[in-house]
Amino acid sequence: MNLSLFRHAMSKALLLIGMLSVTHSMAQTPAPSAEEIVQKQLAAFYLAGKDFQGKVTMKLTNAQGSQRERVMNMLRINVGSQGDQRYLITFDAPADVRGMGFLVWKYAKKEDDRWLYFPALKAVKRVAADDKRSSFVGSDFTYEDISGRDADEEKHVLVRQESLGDRPVFVVESKPKAAASYGKRLTWVDRERWLPLKEEYFDAEGKLQRTFKAEKVEQVGAHWTVTGRSMLNAQTGHRTDVSFTLVRYDIGLAEDLFAERSLRNPPALAQ
Repeated sequence: MNLSLFRHAMSKALLLIGMLSVTHSMAQTPAPSAEEIVQKQLAAFYLAGKDFQGKVTMKLTNAQGSQRERVMNMLRINVGSQGDQRYLITFDAPADVRGMGFLVWKYAKKEDDRWLYFPALKAVKRVAADDKRSSFVGSDFTYEDISGRDADEEKHVLVRQESLGDRPVFVVESKPKAAASYGKRLTWVDRERWLPLKEEYFDAEGKLQRTFKAEKVEQVGAHWTVTGRSMLNAQTGHRTDVSFTLVRYDIGLAEDLFAERSLRNPPALAQ
């Protein structure tokens, strides 16, 4: 055999062996547990950075195609090292909700505190813990969808690994341990960025209730962020589309900003 051809054949063989070795090694790498996947997903989606701001435009569309729009400002800060957080959401438009505010003190180890401010009444109303899965200002998102849920409230199982579009994902099934408004949820979690790319909620009889989709994912600084998202109610045909602009992380928000006075006198977003 010609020496150069022999060397070329050997090089290709060694390259093939190396590729097979890497593939085998990857295949042997165990997947993280369902609980680890959920914890990482919640951290990436709700806890990124020390703090966060964003202008939120929420478009609500009913089954007949009639639309309403809400515009709000969102601020969030992480408190301590156990997963506690504070959220402040204030509404700019339309006129019937302008000045309305939503304040959340989220706790890792107990029920969250939530308050709504109604400017027409100049009154702050506490949101009961039982209302956390009710509609957030008429949208298809719940109060819990906005500020996050506790992983320990559900039992999680890793169902499979697959691709969603061009992204590798884990598919996790989650079932609430106590009575809830849904029977189970499937979540498609990006295996590299740990963001939820899709969620399906089912009732106790297994019928589809709602579908969440990450419509747009962007890298903002060091953090991959779902800047476009939607929620479709499969039973009513109502849909909510949400877009985030003016997204910033680690801007130095003060914890004492997240108080009742900020519901009445909301701070401006950094430009």
